[in-house]
Amino acid sequence: MDKKLEKAFNEQIKNELYSAYLYLAMAAYCESKNLAGFAHWLKVQAKEEQSHAMKLFDFLIDRGVRVVLQAIAQPPLDFSSAADVFEKTLEHEKKVTALIDKLYMLSRELKDNPAAIFLQWFVSEQVEEEKNAAQILDTIKVIKPDSAALIMLDRELAKREG
Repeated sequence: MDKKLEKAFNEQIKNELYSAYLYLAMAAYCESKNLAGFAHWLKVQAKEEQSHAMKLFDFLIDRGVRVVLQAIAQPPLDFSSAADVFEKTLEHEKKVTALIDKLYMLSRELKDNPAAIFLQWFVSEQVEEEKNAAQILDTIKVIKPDSAALIMLDRELAKREG
């Protein structure tokens, strides 16, 4: 594997682990606001992001590439509301989509077909990630912050499996 692509894959492992860290910080905020269902959804999301990092990790190992783990920045700790959490979730997922697209394009540019084929799963996954965050945000936007509907949404989010 080209050294430039190796570096970019290692960077993406860090990015996926940061995503997990961010969602755990959001879950902690939601727990502090007695929104256990929101927290549960975010914890499941954090586990999913960890699994994405491990897919990248294992792909590098399978290719005989050394994985070089990098420092993960501290995520934000405070949010203004559940809506703020999901606005930031959608914003973050759009950023991850751009990073995955850039990694995919680099693999194509370097004519690394195994990497490009492997990354197609991530490209598709990001469509789902953005859709899920956007749907929850859209729902939050139509309900009043202190209404019973927020509690109903909290209960619905608690049902997420993962």
